[in-house]
Amino acid sequence: MTEDKNRATAAAILPLVGGARNITSIAHCMTRLRLGIRDRSLVQDEALKALPAVLGVVEDDTYQIVLGPGTVARVTPELERLAADDSTPTPQPESPTAPHPGAHTGPEDTPQPAPGPTPTALNPTAADLAAQGAVLKARQKARNATPVKLFLRRIADIFVPLIPALIGCGIIAGVNGLLTNAGWLPVLVPALTAIASGFMSLIAVFVGYNTAKEFGGTPVLGGAVAAVIVFPGVANITAFGQKLSPGQGGVLGALAAALLAAQLEKQLRRRIPEALDVLLTPTLTVLLTGLVTVFGLMYAAGEVATAIGAFATWLLAHGGAVAGFLLGGLFLPLVMLGLHQALIPIHTTLIQQQGYTVLLPILAMAGAGQVGAALAVYVRLPRNRSIRTTIKSALPAGFLGVGEPLIYGVSLPLGRPFITACIGGAFGGGTVGLFNQLGDAVGSTAIGPSGWALFPLVRGNHPLGTTVAVYALGLAIGYVVGFVATYLFGFSRQMRTDLNATPQPMDPAPTAGEAGTAAPPVPHRGSLTDARAPLQDAG
Repeated sequence: MTEDKNRATAAAILPLVGGARNITSIAHCMTRLRLGIRDRSLVQDEALKALPAVLGVVEDDTYQIVLGPGTVARVTPELERLAADDSTPTPQPESPTAPHPGAHTGPEDTPQPAPGPTPTALNPTAADLAAQGAVLKARQKARNATPVKLFLRRIADIFVPLIPALIGCGIIAGVNGLLTNAGWLPVLVPALTAIASGFMSLIAVFVGYNTAKEFGGTPVLGGAVAAVIVFPGVANITAFGQKLSPGQGGVLGALAAALLAAQLEKQLRRRIPEALDVLLTPTLTVLLTGLVTVFGLMYAAGEVATAIGAFATWLLAHGGAVAGFLLGGLFLPLVMLGLHQALIPIHTTLIQQQGYTVLLPILAMAGAGQVGAALAVYVRLPRNRSIRTTIKSALPAGFLGVGEPLIYGVSLPLGRPFITACIGGAFGGGTVGLFNQLGDAVGSTAIGPSGWALFPLVRGNHPLGTTVAVYALGLAIGYVVGFVATYLFGFSRQMRTDLNATPQPMDPAPTAGEAGTAAPPVPHRGSLTDARAPLQDAG
């Protein structure tokens, strides 16, 4: 029955994204089906959102359909099988003058409203907010297309395929910890230790493999040079007057080594004759990069990794409340600026060093603020059925840590609620940071999940019950402060009046004798349009 349900979901999704021939790639992460789309105008956003299994859609470098943890891993292979059949014809846009639902239209394609009050002006709907959110996101995406931010995105893409293994091993490690502390099943504990730790002991190899693949090199050569880092024999090598230790440099060293290998390999292939390429290129790539890794990168990356761990520990021990407040409040603006990608290698380094990252639970509070803000919007707009329906459909994903439907469909287009949501995240982050400062460290054994989905991965330096309670308290405070701040300060009086107004019919077009006699309406001060204006150029 479950298999039929997943197949039905995939079959429903396929025609709504333009058919098999409109898909260039299929992948998935923790909660999202990620599709490469050939022609964006063929994707039917609203129809996709209406599917029972779909929690939301997000457009980034790929088209992402939010299905939730577990479901996405089952629907993806079904969609791959259907797409491989290539039996679904590619639909054509309805007409040049009537854009397909979900089609992107630029400013030059957007019809200008006629003078006079319109339903949209007086009572904006969820579709209006979604359109405004799409414009804001597209504008921010264009601004984020800088070389540095695009490079950070590629770095993040190296770690995304590793998330399922990090989650699985992290949960096993948590269970093993419970068994160890309780003294249960002592025969099973060593086996679980090996299972949970095996991947982390070789994570550098996987990072090297993915790095070479991402940057155009041969993946196995990237894995080969990264494997040098974890080889026990490096303990016999001295660099910079110190004996190396296996694993020194960790994922940062593997990243640097594989990146160097990919660039070196491409240069060698341009210069080495084809007859010798198969012998010399891989040999020289591994040899030269391996020497640089052993006598330079391992030491340098090890120092950087040690500094990251020491700084994170010092920061939360001495200024945890302030640091948590700033991190929780500023994380969503960092996401909008594309700078959050730089945190992924830092999270992974902390997990490798300490067994968990203390930063992720703090950053997860940003999502709690969004949920609280959305609930306040729902309460504050009792007559705007469209926006309330959007919030109800997006809240389950929000509680699980998938915040984009709420951000780009509700809070960001409205303006003020986005700011008050960040305030909620700041107080939630400050709470978790305060407990870190008091000695109750709260961390996550994996990256990717957030919100309620992070509970199975929470771990710290105290019993699990204490750690989970602190994380739950942070979420609760994020929800409450986000709600209260949005309820009290999220709307001006005029905004609330406009958003709750009963839709009015459009005035009939003036006759020839009346043309030019009516003055155009003056926008209400504090209206939705005014509230959104400052965010148009935010970032």
